[in-house]
Amino acid sequence: MDTKSGFGLNTILLILVFIALLVLIIGGFGLASTLRQLTNPLTEAQQEFERQVEEITNPTPTVIPDPITIVHEISSLSRLETASYTIEKVITAESGQGPFAFLFGDQLILVAHGQVIAGVDLSKMQADDIVVAEDGKVFVTLPPAEVLVVALDNQKSYIFDRDTGLIGMNPALETEARRAAEQAILDAALEDGILDMAQRNAETYIRQLIIALGFREVIFTAPSPTPTPAN
Repeated sequence: MDTKSGFGLNTILLILVFIALLVLIIGGFGLASTLRQLTNPLTEAQQEFERQVEEITNPTPTVIPDPITIVHEISSLSRLETASYTIEKVITAESGQGPFAFLFGDQLILVAHGQVIAGVDLSKMQADDIVVAEDGKVFVTLPPAEVLVVALDNQKSYIFDRDTGLIGMNPALETEARRAAEQAILDAALEDGILDMAQRNAETYIRQLIIALGFREVIFTAPSPTPTPAN
């Protein structure tokens, strides 16, 4: 065999080897793609299974409002709120004190924040409580001011300190302390004159309202005393 023939055979062999390698590479990519196509459904099935298990072990809460609405009472409000006090009181409450306080004793300090609102209830006015004179004067008899709201602010009120015996705390002590705090806040507002302020503010508001309607003067009169029934 001459050199040219050997060179030709070597070239053909190299070309064949290159083609074989190319076929293997392309086939490898195809095989990988085929494997991915085969494994994707398995992966999706596994993910779906995991999702269903998650829903069983940690179910999403379902909230269904009752479509029926029950209205117990509807009332119109005619209260004119004209004074508001915000008060803080410190209340000390205790129970089970004495020789066995180390067993049954319970003591707490409550820092209470509350609000007292006063005003007049206009629904208590009668037809003859407003009299218009010919000279443009208006005579008004307002109901006496009263406390309309007394409430503790539970978000701002807190137990500052509590000391209990070995047996444990008295569950009713905090309730009693809050009730006492509410009364103390009311007493403080009354002592400071919240009702007088509410009455003055109510008269000022009503006067401005009537004058704005075009009347010349507003005169407030005291309500007639309620007659005492004879024995």
